Amino acid sequence: MTNRTPLVALSGQQNAGKSTLFNLLTGARQHIANYPGVTVDKKYGYFRHQGQSYQAVDLPGTYSLSSFSLEERVARDFLCAEKPDLVINVVDAANLKRSLHLTVQLLEMECPTVLALNMMDVAKKQGIVIDTEALNQYLAIPVVTTVGRKGEGREELCNVIEANTIKASNDPQTTQDKLPEYPALNEAMAVLNTALAPLEARIAELPYRWLKLKMLENDSQIYTKLAEVLSESELSILRDIVTKQRSQFEQQHDTSINDYIAAEREAFIQAMLKAAVNVAPSKGPTLSQRIDKLVLNRVLAPIFLVLTVFMIYQLAIVQGYELTNYTWPYLASMRELVAGLLPEAGFLFDPYTRSLGLWIVDSANTLLNYVPIFLILFALIAILEDSGYMARIAFVVDKILNRFGLHGQSTLPMILSGVFAGGCAVPGIMATKGIPDHRARMATILTVPFMNCLAKVPLYTLLVGIFFEQDKALMMFYISTMTIIAALLVAKLLSVTVLRGEESAPFVIELPRYNLPTVRAVLTRAFERTWIYIKKVGTIVVAVSVVIFTLLQYPGLPQERETFYQQRAEQAVNTFNKKMKNNPYLEIAQGERLVSLVNFYNDYKRAKLNASGAEASRAVNATFEERNPEFYPFVKAPKGDKNAKKANRALRKLVSARKSIRREIKEERLTNSVLGSIGRSLEPATQFAGFDWKINVALLSSFAARESSVATLGVLFQQEDDQNNTLEKRMGDQSNNITSLTAVAMLLFFALYPPCLATTIMVRVQTGQYRWMLLALIFPTALGLGVASTTYTLGMALGVSGITMMSGAYFSGLALLLIVGFYPALKHKLMPGSTPSALSNHGV
Repeated sequence: MTNRTPLVALSGQQNAGKSTLFNLLTGARQHIANYPGVTVDKKYGYFRHQGQSYQAVDLPGTYSLSSFSLEERVARDFLCAEKPDLVINVVDAANLKRSLHLTVQLLEMECPTVLALNMMDVAKKQGIVIDTEALNQYLAIPVVTTVGRKGEGREELCNVIEANTIKASNDPQTTQDKLPEYPALNEAMAVLNTALAPLEARIAELPYRWLKLKMLENDSQIYTKLAEVLSESELSILRDIVTKQRSQFEQQHDTSINDYIAAEREAFIQAMLKAAVNVAPSKGPTLSQRIDKLVLNRVLAPIFLVLTVFMIYQLAIVQGYELTNYTWPYLASMRELVAGLLPEAGFLFDPYTRSLGLWIVDSANTLLNYVPIFLILFALIAILEDSGYMARIAFVVDKILNRFGLHGQSTLPMILSGVFAGGCAVPGIMATKGIPDHRARMATILTVPFMNCLAKVPLYTLLVGIFFEQDKALMMFYISTMTIIAALLVAKLLSVTVLRGEESAPFVIELPRYNLPTVRAVLTRAFERTWIYIKKVGTIVVAVSVVIFTLLQYPGLPQERETFYQQRAEQAVNTFNKKMKNNPYLEIAQGERLVSLVNFYNDYKRAKLNASGAEASRAVNATFEERNPEFYPFVKAPKGDKNAKKANRALRKLVSARKSIRREIKEERLTNSVLGSIGRSLEPATQFAGFDWKINVALLSSFAARESSVATLGVLFQQEDDQNNTLEKRMGDQSNNITSLTAVAMLLFFALYPPCLATTIMVRVQTGQYRWMLLALIFPTALGLGVASTTYTLGMALGVSGITMMSGAYFSGLALLLIVGFYPALKHKLMPGSTPSALSNHGV
């Protein structure tokens, strides 16, 4: 045992099972998927073995330790700076030829390394026999076999970790004699030896041989590291020496140093495989290869992709909404329970705690109602990831995405963000960490908020249901696809302007073997991701709803207006008393009891409306009669009791008058509120899109949380006396001056609207700069308002309907997309792209 906690790093290629082994060791449950590039950040955890604690870190999956991509830089910087006590090099046992390139580079970095041959079960099925003892002798490092997903090999791995961390602590200087020799570089290495000798004390932190190789490879990040400890003149001399040696080498050997080093490593690995690996003769194409002949076929691939999208839409959105019919009654019951615990409503003004409490519950319920949809959606995405098809989707769509400055691995962020009309931009932006092309990554971060996140669906549904009843299918098609058109066009614009100077990299993706997803893994992932969503409801959305509520209530009514409404309330009560004169029930409805009676009446009516069937209706009657026998005759007059019937009529008129007064109070309070004032101040700019102050306020509130738009509209367009008068009917009332053209402008603006508050914060976190966060706010706002204003103004001038202008806007965008994406001269002139490529994962 040691007094300190040894640091163990897990390193390996993407999709080799690092995260699975990390979870096996630490017990952590992090996102594991059969999709390259899932882990980009370093993940930490702890585990114990034989009484000793260890700290484990899961490094990003990389194919090498160059500085080519973000994950390679993260992994290499960690190994150089943190110097872990042991590196567990996790390799795919069925893919040793490609996996061992990283092993060689780890050894060249003088990392104390253990080789973990993972997925041994797959290798055995493919007839691959690995002589671990031969590998041990050839590499001079410990070799252990594991099957991470089945939990096999943990004890053996822990024993090896224990033995080798003790060895490393006793002998920290790791040397490795069995490495590629690079004989053609002897002269260049000798020249660098002479040049670096005077600087040895300052560069001691970097592995000496590896440093020289990286310099000869002209690795830009190495020079950045050297610049931290060397002067500018010293660095310039070294650069000149390397440039001269590279030039001489290319003249003498007719190849570059980089290609030579790669070839020597390949020869070293081939010799090792010949000595240690025996592969049974192939019996024909593997299952993965046979499937790929269909799903990656030039003609069939788009068909499979469209069918996959359609299946996800049908199962998650259509069937998910059906499930909400069963979950909503429970949410409604929860609201009633909370309402019963809060202070009783007043006659005109409710206690602040009651108003705020119900506002929070209603905001949360709006989001929690989507939980069934999210569960299905996340489960389906987990199946795509674990099966290996997600990588194929990325490969298939890369040719299209590349034309617009995006990347094949932009696919997963788009799917998570709602390309299927049911995602969230927050996990979508987080998923961009796996994109190695920095320019494409930035373009993806700035465009995934255009996707149709699930929070946008309520407003889409509301407006389409009101103004496009006869064209629902066409409008939903426009809405579902126009955001993709907008995202691609914006990505292209950003790529040739503000992102033009950013780093670019070719698209290389591993096509993993097809695996049958396990029910446990899929359900675990679905519940974990949904729980993250629920926690967002319980934190961000609740906080935002409090802010919105306060801004809609403050500063409230002036004292003279409160007095005015109080006088009207007193008149309504006096009228009630006159109608109840000489009625024996009048005594029950006096003073504070009158307010309780009114609330009792409203609760009863609401319960009757929610009751389905005669039996449920009778149960409501029994419940309320038991709740307050004295009040019950007011709401359900006994047969033959004329006084009770008169009391019921008088109470109904009082409730109606109270409702009317409360509606006017709320309307005036909202109009004079902080948000109301802001909404009115924006009308000079938004009038060209047909937006009045109410729409402005709703759109402003949706910046905090998209779902707030419909909730805010429900408050602003007040409920009339008739309880069946829905928001759709109230907004569709011609007196509100909202037309189908206004609805189209709202749809277009909302589709192009800047990211919500949570997404904006995530943009800042992922980019690390406020300027990108500000761009993500300002540009979509200007674009959305410009498109909405142009569409509305042009439609008013031409006197055409909303569906006509929506069609015009859609096909104009589609035409522009085709011109920009498929005009080769423009493409090559503005931004030369790289051809997509893929790595298969079939065999050794």
